[in-house]
Amino acid sequence: MTLKGKSALVTGAAQGIGRDIALALAADGADVAICDVNLDAAQKTAADIEALGRTSAAYKANVAASAEVTAMIDQVVEKFGRIDVLVNNAGITRDGLILRMKEEDWDLVLSINLKGAFNCVKAALKYMTKQRGGTIINVASIVGVMGNAGQANYVASKAGLIGLTKTIAREYANRSITANAVAPGFIDTAMTQALSENVRQDLAKQIPLGKLGTPEDVANAVRFLASPWAAYITGQVVHVNGGMYM
Repeated sequence: MTLKGKSALVTGAAQGIGRDIALALAADGADVAICDVNLDAAQKTAADIEALGRTSAAYKANVAASAEVTAMIDQVVEKFGRIDVLVNNAGITRDGLILRMKEEDWDLVLSINLKGAFNCVKAALKYMTKQRGGTIINVASIVGVMGNAGQANYVASKAGLIGLTKTIAREYANRSITANAVAPGFIDTAMTQALSENVRQDLAKQIPLGKLGTPEDVANAVRFLASPWAAYITGQVVHVNGGMYM
């Protein structure tokens, strides 16, 4: 129970990797607020957390809208008393080759994946700086360091998120606030499960460990960075990719 007495907020936590992160933090003792545009699914995650004996609540907010984010984080602090851990997991994809990519798809992905994280960080820092402590964890991606054909918008957003993480770490270290990123590789989620078996096998062949990762693999990296064991780690990118990028 390394996070007992701590309060966390996880965005995009209604399902997938975000849900596993939220449950992992709760298992380690944290009370966890859930943010997602899908309120019904977010409430289900919150109920599962409360079944673990922790306090939880679900909030609907578009992370790209700064006013919604500020109001949501104010509500989180009002209910939980503080915010110790912020996990920026909310993200979308709108894939396409650069010459075919619509401007609105570029703008939408950047606004949610990168601006959304900025909005949440800015709102949370208002409280973390007063507390003189906090942990920020941004969920980036392997493609943010490798690049990937057909994902210029997504890659740019995740590369930008890594740069944002390092800047937060430098700006707020003197307030005992750490900032790190987790960069998942190919993870066995609903998105990859929709691929054909041949494509999944081809992906696995690119990974030295020979298999796709699981949402729990990503959640375990986040729970470590959120714990006291990582108190002297900041400005880093933890790669969870089975050795695909070294």
